[in-house]
Amino acid sequence: MAAEVSVVVARAEPFREFDEFYAANYQGLCLQLLVYLGDLAEAQDVVQEAFCRALKKWQQIGAYDEPGAWVRRVAWNLAIHRFRRQGTVTRFLRRQRLEVVPGPDPTRVALIAALATLPPNHRRAVVLHHMVQLSIAEIAQQEDVAEGTVKSWLSRGRAALAAQLDQEA
Repeated sequence: MAAEVSVVVARAEPFREFDEFYAANYQGLCLQLLVYLGDLAEAQDVVQEAFCRALKKWQQIGAYDEPGAWVRRVAWNLAIHRFRRQGTVTRFLRRQRLEVVPGPDPTRVALIAALATLPPNHRRAVVLHHMVQLSIAEIAQQEDVAEGTVKSWLSRGRAALAAQLDQEA
């Protein structure tokens, strides 16, 4: 009987570690991707999918120095894929002459539209730095690029956003 209990406890331990990891990282990652995707449900779906993939490989990923970086990368890759697919769907719907209902807040809609015009690297840098409050060093580490590259992306992204938003105003 005692052996059975120890087996159950041993099986539950990795899941406890994963539960703590999930609780510590889920909300922050959702916020990052909410700003990037512009839709809370999409962001939650993407983050949930990334955590599901991490759970399947938790014994390996849990041993990493920074398992959050792995989940973040997977979530961002999924978000980029969905963002591209969303553009394809929008173009299809426009060709079908279906009416697209604008978002309720014109400022938010303008910002999301302006962000959508940026190249993906610039958009990620702007979102991560200005909306998620990551430092340039943290973004460089996450994106696996030099800090100068992140500074360049931010500079170009801000300039393009300012031009877009000035043009709309």
